[in-house]
Amino acid sequence: MPKSASSARLALAAAGVTVVLWASAFVSIRSAGDAYSPGALALGRLLAGALVLGAVLLIRREGVPPRAAWPGILVSGLLWFGVYMVVLNWGEQEVDAGTAAMLVNIGPILIALLGARFLGERLPPRLLAGMAVSFAGAVAVGLSMSGEDGHASVLGVVLCLLAAVAYAGGVVAQKPALAHASALQVTTFGCAIGAAACLPFAGQLVTEAARAPLSATANMVYLGVFPTALAFTTWAYALARTTAGRMGATTYAVPALVVLMAWALLGELPGALTLVGGVLCLAGVAVSRSRARVSAAPASGTAAGVEEAAGDRRR
Repeated sequence: MPKSASSARLALAAAGVTVVLWASAFVSIRSAGDAYSPGALALGRLLAGALVLGAVLLIRREGVPPRAAWPGILVSGLLWFGVYMVVLNWGEQEVDAGTAAMLVNIGPILIALLGARFLGERLPPRLLAGMAVSFAGAVAVGLSMSGEDGHASVLGVVLCLLAAVAYAGGVVAQKPALAHASALQVTTFGCAIGAAACLPFAGQLVTEAARAPLSATANMVYLGVFPTALAFTTWAYALARTTAGRMGATTYAVPALVVLMAWALLGELPGALTLVGGVLCLAGVAVSRSRARVSAAPASGTAAGVEEAAGDRRR
């Protein structure tokens, strides 16, 4: 197998690990979120993730990232690991799960737009079409999850929108850092920066951990080890090998996987609208990640466009 094809397969597998683990996070957050406040949950999750990542970094002896990677690591650490996790936890207490899912899924669209503006990435028709299909699916899933008891405060809507913006900004900032540092380095130090930003919630974490049930604390640790430490590292690995827009579109598989996991693990039988939405999410991801059979390099000659065109020819 050619090296380029092998690398593409590994990147796709890494992206698959990420979306599966991020989908599983929604099940764990249900338990942990009942016992921990938004800031305490974010801090506990980030501390667990930073400890695991730090240990792996020491074992692999990768050391500190070079200076050129630090601007992206700092911004992504503050926005994605810090702001995103706190405001999303808070927002989900103010709006129903379906509304939160719909609002946060604006994130991949923002990633594509910001990637085109700041990273010089192309916006191929297939990517735009796939994202449109997936977003429609995410809206369908969100509407089905909201149901008749759905609620949404203005504060909750603002918080979920802020989470989407922080997520998108963090991803776009992380992409350049991966040109100078490894996925493990970028994820480890980004997670540590996010944990440091959440230290004001340390008192709440200690108080709530003392009275929280073991299951809630176990779920918080799970969130730190797997959906954070492992999934963010596999995300960074895949992001370093493709465009931010294409990676953002891949996360539209998460709502469909959440539906399947809730069905399998919680016995929540999905309705017709939920199933249709899940299928649309997966179909949109398939379209957004597909490539045209014949594609020429764009006239603009940007690095991202030339790289993608070369990938088209290799396939």
